[in-house]
Amino acid sequence: MLNISNNHIDKYIDTSKYLSTKIFADNKHYKVIRKIVWIVAAAIVLISFLPWTQNVKGSGYVTTLKPGQRPQTIQNIIGGRVEEWFVREGDFVNKGDTIMRLSEIKDAYFDPDLVGNTGNQMRAKEGALQSYGDKVEVLGVQITAIENERVLKLKQAQNKKRQALLKMKSDSIDLEAIKTQLTIAETQYNRAFELNKEGLKPMTYVEEKKVKLQQMQAKVVTQENKYVVGQNELLNAEMEINRTKASYAEKIAKAKSDRQTAISTQYDTESQVNKLRIQYANYKIRNGMYYITAPQNGYVNRALKSGIGETVKAGSEIVSIMPADYDIAVETYIDPLNFTLIQTNEKVRIWFDGWPTIVFSGWPGVSYGTFGGVIVAKENFISTNGKYRVLIAPDPDEKAWPKQLSIGAGAQTIALLDDVPIWFELWRTLNGFPPNFYSGDNKSSEKDTKKKKK
Repeated sequence: MLNISNNHIDKYIDTSKYLSTKIFADNKHYKVIRKIVWIVAAAIVLISFLPWTQNVKGSGYVTTLKPGQRPQTIQNIIGGRVEEWFVREGDFVNKGDTIMRLSEIKDAYFDPDLVGNTGNQMRAKEGALQSYGDKVEVLGVQITAIENERVLKLKQAQNKKRQALLKMKSDSIDLEAIKTQLTIAETQYNRAFELNKEGLKPMTYVEEKKVKLQQMQAKVVTQENKYVVGQNELLNAEMEINRTKASYAEKIAKAKSDRQTAISTQYDTESQVNKLRIQYANYKIRNGMYYITAPQNGYVNRALKSGIGETVKAGSEIVSIMPADYDIAVETYIDPLNFTLIQTNEKVRIWFDGWPTIVFSGWPGVSYGTFGGVIVAKENFISTNGKYRVLIAPDPDEKAWPKQLSIGAGAQTIALLDDVPIWFELWRTLNGFPPNFYSGDNKSSEKDTKKKKK
């Protein structure tokens, strides 16, 4: 037992009875141990007041800054059978280099001259479309000619009607004149008959008047016949007008019907031509899809399909390729507790797997083997691993990252926050509190406030 108190108990207890008191009574080094204990305690107290940089740790891996520069798989757009490979794993390919050739497996595309035959069909339909267009124009001209002819025929029929009407009026006047002459002939016959009775006129005179009366009666009948014939001619002229109207209306209707049929057929043919054009273009594009080419310069990582004669479906992954040119970055994941403390454009420290490092998270100035980075993006939706993704690019003000880094290598990150005493950091960690929220504007304003107080 160490005797480090001023209160002694040997007055009350006989310590000679205890083995421990005998051992320490004989040991002269207990004073040294007591000094060491006091020195360690004082050192712990002093160290607890040293500054400590709060930080947010994360772990991730090396990736690329732009999505188009990341490793990708190449898919075939159409289904087919593998006929020939042009690359091996590890080969460097330029953009447009052929990787694989496929052959057709659908019977609808077996024709070796499918594009040419489809082009001939398309040109034939285009000729039919032109013919229907000409037919529509010709029928339009024909309709115009029929309408002009109808106008002339109607004028001719109307002239005949007018002639028949005038002739009927003339016959009517002639009939009235003959009737008047008949009345005069009757009067003359009656007067001659009376004069004959009285002996003033001979019988021959009466007979002459009777003959003249009969002639007038015959003329009346003849003129009445002419008048009836004139009426019939007028009716025939009116009927001819109606017949002409009906006939030409039928002709125009038939021509218009033919024209509408031609227009409908023209539109239908135009639709077929457009379908053939689309089909022709699709076939031409499909012919180019039998060769799978590299989308950009890069290295062939792995062939995901192998063998000759293997059938692959549309959209199958053929090979994976790593772009040759890329901007390196680090993808790290942060706990939700600390995610709100991370802001874009903040600086972080990074060390990579396989590179020697000595890291003091609270004292970044004495760390060795770390590299500088800047936060360029962060996701606002949690990932499947329960953490938030943060993308970090190289800090242009720091030394360059190693060129030997490969995509997918592991990386550890530390985002630097506020400077606090070590005792505060220990207290915060034991209680599970998040680090202090750091803002450049707030820090500068605090420095200005301290300067004003001084």
